[in-house]
Amino acid sequence: MQHFEEGHGEHPPNTRTDFELPPFAGAFRHPETERAFLRHHLVQTQTQLRITLGACSCFYVAFALTDVAVLGYSAETLLLLLARCLVALTATAGIYLVARYPRSIIAPTLAATAVEIVGMSTFMLIVLYRPHEIPWHAMSISIMLVVVYLFIPNSLFNATAVALFTTVVFSLLVTHIGALSTSDLLTMTMLLILTNTFGIVAARRYHRLWRDEFRVQTSLQDLSIRDSLTGCYNRRYLQNRFLEGELERARRYQRWLTVIVCDIDHFKVINDNYGHLVGDAVLCHFGELLHSSTRKQIDTVVRYGGEEFLLVLPETDLPGGIHLAERLRTTLAGRPAYSNDGQPVMTTASFGVVAVNFAEVNRPVDQQTLIATADELLYRAKKAGRNRVEFAEMQTKPVVQSGSDRASGRTEDSGTA
Repeated sequence: MQHFEEGHGEHPPNTRTDFELPPFAGAFRHPETERAFLRHHLVQTQTQLRITLGACSCFYVAFALTDVAVLGYSAETLLLLLARCLVALTATAGIYLVARYPRSIIAPTLAATAVEIVGMSTFMLIVLYRPHEIPWHAMSISIMLVVVYLFIPNSLFNATAVALFTTVVFSLLVTHIGALSTSDLLTMTMLLILTNTFGIVAARRYHRLWRDEFRVQTSLQDLSIRDSLTGCYNRRYLQNRFLEGELERARRYQRWLTVIVCDIDHFKVINDNYGHLVGDAVLCHFGELLHSSTRKQIDTVVRYGGEEFLLVLPETDLPGGIHLAERLRTTLAGRPAYSNDGQPVMTTASFGVVAVNFAEVNRPVDQQTLIATADELLYRAKKAGRNRVEFAEMQTKPVVQSGSDRASGRTEDSGTA
């Protein structure tokens, strides 16, 4: 049985938690939301990284001319040239890494951090071999700090760590060289502190603006694909190639895929006897049960229409789907919804469960066929008395379908279709 026994179900994004930005951070507090943001901007990040790393490596190598002008053709010049070429090689490797793993959200961060560390280390070597140009070096490192904070796409934490560590090492190195007077050294240190302060403030603002935009865009998109009453996905989301995508994934990896269509029994009678507000409460009650019983970030709950809901369960075999449907059925039958005045409203539901094992099936299975099969099983459950689970496995040979009359504790075969 491949369906997890316990799960928290998926839930609508909560603006106060999922999209929370800590006051002094440049990333969402919720890890999954941060990963979604990075995936959303992945193409843009990769493009910016390629341009920035390419430009930085070219300038780094080109400035080898200044080494020749200062040191002449010497062993130190050759060493600095090799160090500059190492920066270009690291940048090239980073660009290749991003191209090699285009869907990775970690690769750009690794590439950016590696280039920053190698570039700053090489710069310290340049300062060591050209100690009489400290004012020029101070100006150069200020520009490099701005590039690290604002132009190389990296996490705010990594960029800040590299920039601050480099600033400390540079200040200690200049102090050790002793090329500046005390007043000049103090002035240079204050300017570097100022550069880092404004760099952190600007980078934080930049990171938060992008995430605020993502939050608004995600919220608007979420409103368009979710049912406002129950919080479940709506039919538009299902028809926007979502289920086709799950089918393609199951085919590619030869996994199980199970679809459950469920319908609240005698829902019109509930509306007629108690009113539509109570009917809405029953729908919300059932939607919450579906969410709490399915796996968050894995299973999908859709309000298919009216009182009918649809569940998509990736990597869940037929016994797992039957077990979940039966657990939902018994829980709903024993847990009433409540009207506004506290009156309990008992209800039941019927379920149609269809599963496909793509490691064995060799006939085309599309979205329409899968839903139609589950819907037919739901119709059989309704016709056979409601409060039932009907199930089937789509196979290469004729499908043997069976049903279980849970209300009477009896299991029966429906025959061969």
